[in-house]
Amino acid sequence: MPPGRLSPTSSVSDGSDKLNLDDDEEWKDAELDEEKVKFVSLFGEETFDSIHSMLKHCKTVHKFDLVKIREDLDLDFLWTVKLVNFVRGEVQRGNMTLSISSKAVFEDDIYLQPVLEDDALLYSLDDILGNFADDKEPHIKNGIGYGYQPESLSPDSFDRVIQLEKELQRLQHQFTEYRETVSLTLENRWNSTEDASGSVNGINRSNGTAPVSQDDDTHYFSSYSTNDIHEIMLKDSVRTYAYRDFIYDNKHLFKDKVVLDVGCGTGILSMFCAQAGAAKVIAVDNSEIINKARENVHENGFGETIMCLHGKIEDVLLPVHQVDIIVSEWMGYCLLYEAMLDSVLWARDRYLTRNGLMIPSHITLRIAPIADPEYIKDHIAYWQSVYGFKMTSMLANIYDEVVVRDVKSSALPADSDIFVELPLHFTRREELTFSSKPFSLELKADIPSLDGFAIWFDTFLLPSKEHKAPIKEGAEKWEFSRPAKDGLAFTTGPSGPKTHWQQGVLLIDHGKRGPEALKKGQIIYGKIGYKKRDDNKRELDISITWEVMNSGEKGKQLWFMR
Repeated sequence: MPPGRLSPTSSVSDGSDKLNLDDDEEWKDAELDEEKVKFVSLFGEETFDSIHSMLKHCKTVHKFDLVKIREDLDLDFLWTVKLVNFVRGEVQRGNMTLSISSKAVFEDDIYLQPVLEDDALLYSLDDILGNFADDKEPHIKNGIGYGYQPESLSPDSFDRVIQLEKELQRLQHQFTEYRETVSLTLENRWNSTEDASGSVNGINRSNGTAPVSQDDDTHYFSSYSTNDIHEIMLKDSVRTYAYRDFIYDNKHLFKDKVVLDVGCGTGILSMFCAQAGAAKVIAVDNSEIINKARENVHENGFGETIMCLHGKIEDVLLPVHQVDIIVSEWMGYCLLYEAMLDSVLWARDRYLTRNGLMIPSHITLRIAPIADPEYIKDHIAYWQSVYGFKMTSMLANIYDEVVVRDVKSSALPADSDIFVELPLHFTRREELTFSSKPFSLELKADIPSLDGFAIWFDTFLLPSKEHKAPIKEGAEKWEFSRPAKDGLAFTTGPSGPKTHWQQGVLLIDHGKRGPEALKKGQIIYGKIGYKKRDDNKRELDISITWEVMNSGEKGKQLWFMR
């Protein structure tokens, strides 16, 4: 118990020896100790002599009424502990504007762990289990509570002391249960086992750090916690300008609307939306970058408009039932690598209003053949003679993995073909896995060999779900001719400005048979499949079956993206 709180041992020497009411020194010592109790503000380091004055300060200065929230949400003792720790944690992360309308925002048992060591507020919660008015001291429950004056007892108040003793014992038991609950919760959460490396609860004793789990979600979200990846995306001007320009060019769509940003990262899209006049923006991210996003939001003066929530969109509970717009930059390499679109579509089905807007609204996946003898020479044939030595072992599995790189337009001997169209207002999650989407590619020139295939995507941001995307025309051609009111588009293909997505290159393993020269006018017919990897749903297997008309060139191959 913190200094200054009476404990059973301070009032009772043993089970039979009751408190001596004539021992004034003991009461004086207790009173002196009680004066040392300081209650730290929920919104800073300012301290107060009583829980009442601290809570009144929070209510008056910060517009946060802990007692009312407890009553409105019908919180019991442990729920109130969670609420206190949640608030302290949010404030430490820079979120000084809290709007709490549901227990869901602090239901995680991690909030049973105290944020402040020896938090006097947690030890005094019993004092606010009853109501108290704005200008009065807390309600005294069963004769106890902060401000209890023992000198008011007379020698004839023995029964009252017994009652006090029982109440103190009850409080001690309550806090013992609290500590046990915290311990058990953290034990279950962090798998309290000491492994051979000398770590307890997953934390290494030597350096106090926790090893990163390599399960698909943990590894995926942790990869977005550092600055590097966000700097790459932010500096992709094709990507970032497309979102910014669409939002700023269509401020009438955002005016007074509620926007959900799924996978908000640094918060850049959320701030675009707030700048465009959105009434409320809810930014959700499950990586630790959300803490920096929250700081970015407040630093730029959007703290009243943008709410940052840490967690998966499927797990957090939004403070609203519906949103008017969902904005997200969810696209991965070859579009569906990392499987983030699944979460965006879940959010659409759960939160988007009937006439709401998806940004982006349409995506197309394209494929084209590659004939690039220079690349094959530099990266494949190279291993046949390295400074006069054979290193063919380096060729093992070289054809198995999708290579992400920029492909020169001159290396594409045919126009691309669309094999998937995704109108995101209507796309179903089960459509994101497929096995045999057809394509056909007519060669525009003679080539010495079919070296592989390139995959990329076009993105369309349109102002309503009724707008038809110019799918066949393609993003690049349409962008040059479109009326401004019709929306915006960009391509990640070789003919457009470079993006961080580049293109996915799938090299063909011709094996011992070797490649075959092909002629202009011949058509490559094929089918392509996308499948989440069995051992990691964030990763991707891509399969292609192909055959060239009037030729012996045909095959079937599987590539993976990790």
